[in-house]
Amino acid sequence: MTKPNKKRVAIMGAAGRDFHAFNTNYRDNPSYEVVAFTATQIPGIEKKIYPPALAGDLYPTGIPIRPEEELIDIIREEKIDAVVFAYSDVSHEYIMHKASSIIAAGSDFWLLGTASSMIPSTKKIISVCAVRTGCGKSQTSRKIAQILKNYGKNVVAVRHAMPYGNLEKQKVQRYKVIADLEKHDCTIEEMEEYEPYLTIGIPVYAGVDYEAILREAEKEADIIIWDGGNNDFSFYLPDLEIVVVDPHRVGDELTYFPGEVNLKRAHVIIINKMDSADPENIQQVKHNIERTNPNATVIEAESPVFCEQAQNISGKRVLVVEDGPTLTHGGMKFGAGTIAAKQYGAKEIIDPRPWLTGTLIETFAKYPKIGKLLPAMGYGKQQMKDLEQTINNSDCDCVVIGTPIDLTRVIHIEKPSVRVTYELKEIGTPNLETVLIPFLK
Repeated sequence: MTKPNKKRVAIMGAAGRDFHAFNTNYRDNPSYEVVAFTATQIPGIEKKIYPPALAGDLYPTGIPIRPEEELIDIIREEKIDAVVFAYSDVSHEYIMHKASSIIAAGSDFWLLGTASSMIPSTKKIISVCAVRTGCGKSQTSRKIAQILKNYGKNVVAVRHAMPYGNLEKQKVQRYKVIADLEKHDCTIEEMEEYEPYLTIGIPVYAGVDYEAILREAEKEADIIIWDGGNNDFSFYLPDLEIVVVDPHRVGDELTYFPGEVNLKRAHVIIINKMDSADPENIQQVKHNIERTNPNATVIEAESPVFCEQAQNISGKRVLVVEDGPTLTHGGMKFGAGTIAAKQYGAKEIIDPRPWLTGTLIETFAKYPKIGKLLPAMGYGKQQMKDLEQTINNSDCDCVVIGTPIDLTRVIHIEKPSVRVTYELKEIGTPNLETVLIPFLK
């Protein structure tokens, strides 16, 4: 009997979920041939190769990573049978437009579910996910880690994939001290996620092969925290699922993929940023939660900002630098830096666009709704230089840094600057501790 031909597959991604989908479903599966990955959202990862050492014995030359703009040509030229969509923080409308184009070109359109991609662990897993980028997952994860640490547990955080450099070297990464950020040649986005854990003594794992990462993390942890990226769902099978929603983007919890998946699966839902959100939006979010996942425990929380040199903001013309992904594909119109600038009496938030340099010009062309804020883009050394030059050329009295890291540690800012920090602050009960104590027992 003749064996059926292999299904020819392309995987759409952004150097995260796409590699995980391949590793868990296709790497050693002789029924499929993954012809190509396509890449979007993150500059500089297309036109690379997913290396043979990671791709496995079925792919001795590796797998090409091509720009998503070439996908329809790839489908037709390579006779692709199915396209797997494997990235996050996109609207339902966006994803169906992609599906329509792919189906029109002659290919099936696939989404992989939780059962086919969540890896079980020998240790307890707490996942912290969200309905959009920039809801406050990481500050929530850090607070959970601190609570568990206070109860004497060995905790590690496993951070959602962000391998934008040498993929083979990034198979499994462990971060314990700040010097490890330089050792692994981290981008600014990676530093923003890892550095805050390191300052409170929590090891962080990340990389490409998340089963190999999990097995290493299990060796030193009692409890593993999955710190999600964008609004993706967990790569690991959670024992407790905590999801953060943002009333500044009311309704997105029902209209973005896979954020709505997270909302429907959550054991605990945190309504964050209640100190700065419109009361009507908060009520609408509560209504949407009740309608979608009435059995979830709901925690109300604020995200207050802190600035030790707040007097340097008052009356000044300030340049506000915010977290990059939150402003770009996250679609937020402001962040912690903007809140601090208004709270501490800045005279004006200046527009950085006249001084944009190099790759930042392309960023603003791709995301024109960023407006008068400067995203801390740093996907590689050249983009870090472009960010540095843009900041130093800007006509301002003070730079307000609203990113989760000390930006002055990685780029040289010639102007006076202040750093804004923010942490999760629950309102009353239930709170994270009341949720975690039964879990610990």
